[in-house]
Amino acid sequence: MQQQLVALAMRLQLAQSALDSDPATARALLEEISGDVQDAVDAATQLAQRIFPPLLGLGPGLAAALRAAAASAGVSASVEVSGGSDQTPEILYTVYWCWIDALGHARDTRPSIAVREEDDALAFEVVGGAAPADAFDALRDRVEALGGALRVRPEPDGRIRVSGSLPLGRRR
Repeated sequence: MQQQLVALAMRLQLAQSALDSDPATARALLEEISGDVQDAVDAATQLAQRIFPPLLGLGPGLAAALRAAAASAGVSASVEVSGGSDQTPEILYTVYWCWIDALGHARDTRPSIAVREEDDALAFEVVGGAAPADAFDALRDRVEALGGALRVRPEPDGRIRVSGSLPLGRRR
């Protein structure tokens, strides 16, 4: 996105310098730039929603946020959530980021996620595209920092299965 904004700034300078000598060219450049600005705003909005998905904080937030992430990635996915929406933001974001990582590796596969409350934990299982063994190290650190556990194993079809559990931490 930074490159996109730098290019916009350069094109604005071109339009400004053409304003007096060639108003028609300046006008055409400004029309193009207007569309590019809207594209940049849309890209920034998508990025912000991936980093801090507003749906996580709403009623059926976790399921809605997981489905929205798949739709945003242009991936056909299976999302099953039973419980968990009343968990702390840290727990919800951790499950969400496991899903985002799986979507990033999905390629031609149909990823899936299942989330359920189990005893005193929020359990989740993500099956997604092929990924290197260390692709989930940062997520494992995040899950373990919250007192949970994360297991990554390859499936016979070449996809990756990520199973995790996080201690329940309900919002007050």
